[in-house]
Amino acid sequence: DRSDVRARVMIEDLHPVDVEAITAGYGPHAAVPRLMFIADRSDDEALELDALRAAHDILKQGDDTRAYAAVVERIAGRLGPSHELDKEWVDETDGRAAKKQEVLDAELNGYKTNMIKESIRMGHNDLGDFYHARGDLNAAFKCYVRTRDYCTTPRHVVNMCLNVVRVSVESENFANVQNYVAKATAVPEIDDPLVRAELACAAGLAAVEQRKYELAAEKFTKELKVTLETPATGIEVAGAADVATYGGLCALAAFDRLNLKANVLENPTFRTAMEANTEVRACVEDFYNSRYASLFDRLERLRPQLALDLHLHDHVDELYESIREKALVQYCLPFSAVDLRRMAAAFRVDDVVAMEREVGALIADEQIPARIDSRRKTLHKRRADSRATTYADALEAGRLFTKVIHAQLLRTSLIRNECTVKGASGGVGPSRRGG
Repeated sequence: DRSDVRARVMIEDLHPVDVEAITAGYGPHAAVPRLMFIADRSDDEALELDALRAAHDILKQGDDTRAYAAVVERIAGRLGPSHELDKEWVDETDGRAAKKQEVLDAELNGYKTNMIKESIRMGHNDLGDFYHARGDLNAAFKCYVRTRDYCTTPRHVVNMCLNVVRVSVESENFANVQNYVAKATAVPEIDDPLVRAELACAAGLAAVEQRKYELAAEKFTKELKVTLETPATGIEVAGAADVATYGGLCALAAFDRLNLKANVLENPTFRTAMEANTEVRACVEDFYNSRYASLFDRLERLRPQLALDLHLHDHVDELYESIREKALVQYCLPFSAVDLRRMAAAFRVDDVVAMEREVGALIADEQIPARIDSRRKTLHKRRADSRATTYADALEAGRLFTKVIHAQLLRTSLIRNECTVKGASGGVGPSRRGG
């Protein structure tokens, strides 16, 4: 079954996954879920153990003892004594965390007694950071949301939204991501380009999860106004490689050729971001330059890597299908007649009958206005009815002319009868005179 094969990535098809790049390119909260996903989805034991080793080392430097114990259980002694459960470290970390939580709770209660809004806000933030570090995402979310009532400046509101968005992305609650990105972007005084970039990335991830690929492409390409160089930017929800991959593939699946040129190839910010994934950049260039054989070869090489991507793995087949459909439509666009044999060669299809069926489906879906000559294996564009088009254009021009004339006559009648709104000095104001 092809779906079963794609669900589990086999080592012979695997494009190398750079575990060290994941460790270096993301903060702990973003790196560990990605590493655990790779360990869960890969059938290559060496890659699985590399991912588990990296996750173990990251968690050992933090305070999330539950996640640490789960990783050690997954390792099951396969990495030697150095990666077995360190009970002493777990007990020490849990004891230190219990004392810290007690202190933070006491401080927050004191702030509430004194009714100091800024201190209360910071107290909830500190508790949220504590729970986030401990891996309790629900408790962290509640603490961050509680700061909303104590925000006194626009920056406080934006920081609250960012904290909620980061926790929601990690817990894969993309409805909350969408809501709080909207709240943050509604704040008029967001002057930090990094904040805007992180909000755009989060909105793009939410759009991908909702399978709104055009919206996702717009978020990653149009609204990203800074150059992404992880980890220096401080953008936690996505890295530079994520932006390049998600933005490039969603743009290929959703944008037409003109939008692809304007928003991707000629967009200096996004072109810089695509340096993080040169394979995706080459795919975009191949599509724009109609190098379809090279395009689909590159996409197939990318498929195993994308199957191990935390956010994109469920969308690979749908994105690839949309890209292929757009490529087929674009191939046929400039010609009045197309040889299906040459088209099959261009798209790496061995059987011309299969190519015929694929194009036929697009014709039935009204994406290609053409007919197929099955005997000669050629495709012929339908000729447009120029007379009907001319009549339709004339009727539309007449409708617009009539609308403009009615508006002008109405304005003239209002002026003639002094049905205008004027101020005391003759300007615009609340006084009304009628004739």
